[in-house]
Amino acid sequence: MNATFPQALLQRAKNEGEKVALREKDFGIWNEYTYANFLEQVKLLALGFKKLGFKRGEKLAIIGDNRPEWIFSELAAQSLGGVSVGIYQESLPAEISYILNDSDATFVVVEDQEQVDKILEIKDEIPNVKWVVYYDDRGMRNYNIDNLLFFKEVQEKGTILANEEPELFESELSLGSWEDISIFSYTSGTTGNPKATMLTYKNLFEMAKNLSSIDPLEPSDQYLSFLPLAWIGEQMMSMAMGLYNGITINFPEEPTTVLENIREIGPHLMFSPPRIYEDMLSRFQVRIQDASWLKRKFYEWCLPIGEKVADAHLNNLPVSFGTKFIYKIADYFMFSAIRDHFGLLRMRRAYTGGAPLGPDVFRFFHSIGVNIKSIYGQTEVSGIAIVHRDGDIKIDSVGVPLPGTEVKISDEGEILIKSASVCKGYYKNEKSTKDTIEDGWLHTGDAGHLDEKGHLYIIDRVKDVIRLDTGEMFSPQFIENKLKFSPYIKEAVAIGRGKPYVVAIINIDMENVGRYAEKNQITYTTYTDLSSKPEVLELIQKQVNEINPTLPEKARIKKFVLLYKELDADDEELTRTKKVRRQFVAKKYEDLIEGLYSSNDQINVEGRIRYRDGKEQIIRTTLRVIALPEGEGAA
Repeated sequence: MNATFPQALLQRAKNEGEKVALREKDFGIWNEYTYANFLEQVKLLALGFKKLGFKRGEKLAIIGDNRPEWIFSELAAQSLGGVSVGIYQESLPAEISYILNDSDATFVVVEDQEQVDKILEIKDEIPNVKWVVYYDDRGMRNYNIDNLLFFKEVQEKGTILANEEPELFESELSLGSWEDISIFSYTSGTTGNPKATMLTYKNLFEMAKNLSSIDPLEPSDQYLSFLPLAWIGEQMMSMAMGLYNGITINFPEEPTTVLENIREIGPHLMFSPPRIYEDMLSRFQVRIQDASWLKRKFYEWCLPIGEKVADAHLNNLPVSFGTKFIYKIADYFMFSAIRDHFGLLRMRRAYTGGAPLGPDVFRFFHSIGVNIKSIYGQTEVSGIAIVHRDGDIKIDSVGVPLPGTEVKISDEGEILIKSASVCKGYYKNEKSTKDTIEDGWLHTGDAGHLDEKGHLYIIDRVKDVIRLDTGEMFSPQFIENKLKFSPYIKEAVAIGRGKPYVVAIINIDMENVGRYAEKNQITYTTYTDLSSKPEVLELIQKQVNEINPTLPEKARIKKFVLLYKELDADDEELTRTKKVRRQFVAKKYEDLIEGLYSSNDQINVEGRIRYRDGKEQIIRTTLRVIALPEGEGAA
């Protein structure tokens, strides 16, 4: 498809104008946009931007939840030869200011009053921004600001221009080339400020073509767009795969209703980082514990059957007729009901990427009949370069390269990738571009290896691999994923570089631990209070004791603490895609980490908690160090 995104939309509107392209749930009702409606919305908005002075090559930033207006705004800017810049909706004003200035954005489209207020807070810091457009007008009645416009007002200006120059829109579209920059997708910024990755239409459509060649989609397929559209993973699916295959993109009512909307839609395709699948499993584990005795017993009978079939599939082994027959019974009475509860009954492929999915979670979903597959990619390679093939899934690997993709391992053990989907580089950052892309090869920064059948295995970020003072090396992510399989552990950070043994900082899962506390009549007030309860410490110690024997002996956790707060992107401890910023966490909690390697059984800490309104609170508390018995956690 040698076209830009708006050119692809125009072609679909001409060929299948009455087909439903987008659906959004609002006030309990699903509102539909056919391709013809979709194109008209984009056209009027683009011409409105043109009337306001938007020029070819300019940048338009978008901040908000997943809504059709987000898509309309991106395509409208691209229709005029502009570049779309996505910004995460949870971003703080300082983060927004950085990206707007770094990208040279001249127009900003935001969702609502909250985002408008953020822009107004930094208005003196963003001199390049000419216009701010909002598409949810609740609470906006008294905002009389010269360069602030309602979304529909811009479209009304576009309607006037469309009547004056009927051929203008398609004329502008014809000037676009698939070699043009389509989006700036900002990297997660785990080690510093995020960088604007310049991706072309060719990069994104080549990825869509290659993925679709091995995992074809049907035009009737449904997809739920719920991950931030500022993230390359959602651009990959909602925009590139959506326009390439003509599938229907659905938008949830609210971010909080995602799991409910998945159940309602029953999508055929899903892409999510591990946390969504982990959350599904955690909720299910708690529900099955609360189920009736009969249901629990039947589930306990069915589960080994599912695991036996899953293990056969994951190891490419045959399944006997008898096992298949018993599995059909278990599936009819139990597994299909679980899939239906999750909303995965029609799911053909569920992709996971962005971080490793724990093998236990992987095995669980395959045991209930969900075809979950790992992918590997980065922002710099349009989101995906490696994927499991149907029928060739190795649980510890991330799959084999897409067609047209070359992968090799450098002498230092770094994964290198070459394909038509590798980005043009970083905007206004030639040094990083040269360091990252050499002779067409993308230096991923990840350590890994290939097996004899071409499967790629990820160890960890090259810079994050832990080497103990005894010389042993291992991946902290591997340990953390094992811990997060527990429904009571939400986040974990494994530490050990240059140290004699491994320790961990753990976040409890407030919802599941809170339910446990209520069930056991443990009173608590806040997260800090709950995480300090002796019964909760015992609960987590039991979880770690069960997990430790599954780890390599030298990688077992010897001590841990329950952190007094959740790791948070607003506190710069996580990226906006929920990856731990290890170097920042190690520095911020340096005293806490030193305490874990001392002989003390308690650590006095003083920390700051920053709230979304900008206010800060100082917390002074004492954390108990849990030292695991020699037989359980010692190295």
